[in-house]
Amino acid sequence: MPLGRRNIILLGNAFVVVGAVIQASSWSVGQIIAGRILCGFGIGFISCTVPTYMAEMSIEAGERGPEVAFTCALLISGIPIAYWIDFGFTRMTNQVSWRFPIAFQAFFAMASGSVMFFLPDTPRWYYAKGREAQGDDVLAKLHNKPLDHPDVHRMKQEIMRSIQLETDAEESTKFNLWTLFWDNTDLRVGKRIRISFLVLSIQQMMEVNKGINLSVYYSAVIFKNVGLSDFLAQLLSAVMNTMFALGTYLLPATIERFGRQSIMFWSALVLALLMTVFVALIGLPKPTLGTQWGAAAIICVWNMVFGYGWVGVPWLYGPEIAPLQQRHIGGAAGAFGEWLFSFLTVFAGGIALEAVGWKIWIWMLVFNWLAMPFVWFMCPETGGKSLEEIDVLFAKDDVKERILASGYEGAIGEGTGTRERENKRVGSAEEKNSSVRLEEV
Repeated sequence: MPLGRRNIILLGNAFVVVGAVIQASSWSVGQIIAGRILCGFGIGFISCTVPTYMAEMSIEAGERGPEVAFTCALLISGIPIAYWIDFGFTRMTNQVSWRFPIAFQAFFAMASGSVMFFLPDTPRWYYAKGREAQGDDVLAKLHNKPLDHPDVHRMKQEIMRSIQLETDAEESTKFNLWTLFWDNTDLRVGKRIRISFLVLSIQQMMEVNKGINLSVYYSAVIFKNVGLSDFLAQLLSAVMNTMFALGTYLLPATIERFGRQSIMFWSALVLALLMTVFVALIGLPKPTLGTQWGAAAIICVWNMVFGYGWVGVPWLYGPEIAPLQQRHIGGAAGAFGEWLFSFLTVFAGGIALEAVGWKIWIWMLVFNWLAMPFVWFMCPETGGKSLEEIDVLFAKDDVKERILASGYEGAIGEGTGTRERENKRVGSAEEKNSSVRLEEV
């Protein structure tokens, strides 16, 4: 929080550039490890901060979902790009075959850092740090309107009211590790950060494809079992990861229409059904050519569905539900859960495959089914709500009543307050002096 969202992203990009250069120029294992550690820190900084930055820079609730979802789609696009680059260099036998792919990651970090250098921090962060003039300037530029415009004034008032709400209840909203297990804060800070951590942890435990996770190992086994060469097995693995990325591009157009909760719930159901069939096919005592090809096809479809429902939404949901003062903690908690279980999967996946074979997929199957009740009972719908309205959504009942009594404009139950307010603004856009746009929904 002290450094702000912008500076953390810049720092993360710098770490990735330096780490990539160290790795690509390595002449020893120790040098590669040092570069890898730097890149790891950089990716951690970026992944836990960019969704927060995007969410806080959205000026309307209806824009937040598509913007963050599209950003995650670009993020996941790096996976097939990496696979196709690796695939293209597999036939080379000199050092360029591994030095160039490692060095190439620095290109994206330099491009991101160069653009980020000219961008400001978020208005919410500026207001929270007491830098009101800078917050006003950014908010007016985001709206492309003067500071005294009603839209700018309305959003500033909502942000300032949310900050005041957290300040008034500072003692009862202060985050510590104990609140993760026993949360009695007015705004349910511990519960919200716990959900941020769990939603991406469950995502990772559901997942059988990320970088070099289990499906990459097993896809080669599947493809080889049907008589394919190593070359063709690598090619189909790259195709599978491309399908994974394509699924993420369907989300920006539908996330506001269907809602976060519905997308995660129904996609989890489809994923669970697909994984059930997949486990049944690979667990057959005498697999045939048809069952092996069927398993390969199912895992490809699974990847596309997973890319649609369980990539962009969890990465958005964690920072979205966290309070302003702890939003950096919510984003970090989600990223920690994601990368922790990613590490465990990659580290232990190969060992587990050798020890228990196809039965390792039962672990994934269980979490595919557990994801549905988790989403249903723990993840209320946040679509159509401003970040400030989400604070009210999670507040204790008596706190909600007190906030409403004070005249807070946010919608609580149905999540329609911001949508209706946006419709009113559209309907009154031609009336220059109309006050309808400012009415409380």
